[in-house]
Amino acid sequence: MRHRRPEYRGQTVFLSITLLLAPGISLADGLVVDRVYDPYVQPLETELEWRALVVQDDDNPALDGLQVHRLGVGYGFTDRWFGEIYVIGSDGGGEEFGVEAVELEAKWQLTEQGEYAADWGLLFELEKETDGDQWEGAATLLALREWGRWVGTANLAVGYEWGDDITSEWESELRLQGRYRLQESFEPALEFYAGEDYRGLGPIARGSHRFSDARRLTWEFGVILGLTDESPEQSWRLLVEYEFF
Repeated sequence: MRHRRPEYRGQTVFLSITLLLAPGISLADGLVVDRVYDPYVQPLETELEWRALVVQDDDNPALDGLQVHRLGVGYGFTDRWFGEIYVIGSDGGGEEFGVEAVELEAKWQLTEQGEYAADWGLLFELEKETDGDQWEGAATLLALREWGRWVGTANLAVGYEWGDDITSEWESELRLQGRYRLQESFEPALEFYAGEDYRGLGPIARGSHRFSDARRLTWEFGVILGLTDESPEQSWRLLVEYEFF
């Protein structure tokens, strides 16, 4: 009897979970588009990050023009653990800009890069709204595999929302990215997002510039187009990271 190699067993388990959850994936606030995480951690690295999301949907005044901004600072405590704290604010959609939540994030790199056919990690998030006793926690399985110049990344998240004046519920979401490593300064990609009443697909471009003294600036920009009537028509996303030791 043949025994499946460990790397293929892990991929099979992840694929099975994805196929089981994808039809019923849900996200309470409907804003699924954010970023696709890789599983890697750099020890002793400090990171400054800004992410922005702009939603356009003529059929939904509550979302049309909504902007969500995340400003974070993170640090690689070991070669396996990376922690980050975010301040989250939003404006548009009929509301003025204001800080709405703070979030703690921890990434755990499970395998060494190249140890198996895919690289694995876990992401843990805890978010607290600034106005009221409302919380959200999530755990995300991170997987990345390379085929020559092609890179495939998958994020499968399961979370729970609780607190005052809200209905406690489980949530889940799926994010996929296929990227072509054309050159370090420019890499085209295609991303897919799934959530409750949401399916989105669209092009993303990313690049990075390395400075001479172990510093790097990374950017991502693109648009995710809604694939269903319930999905926002366009979700523009921007990411800028500055990393140094």
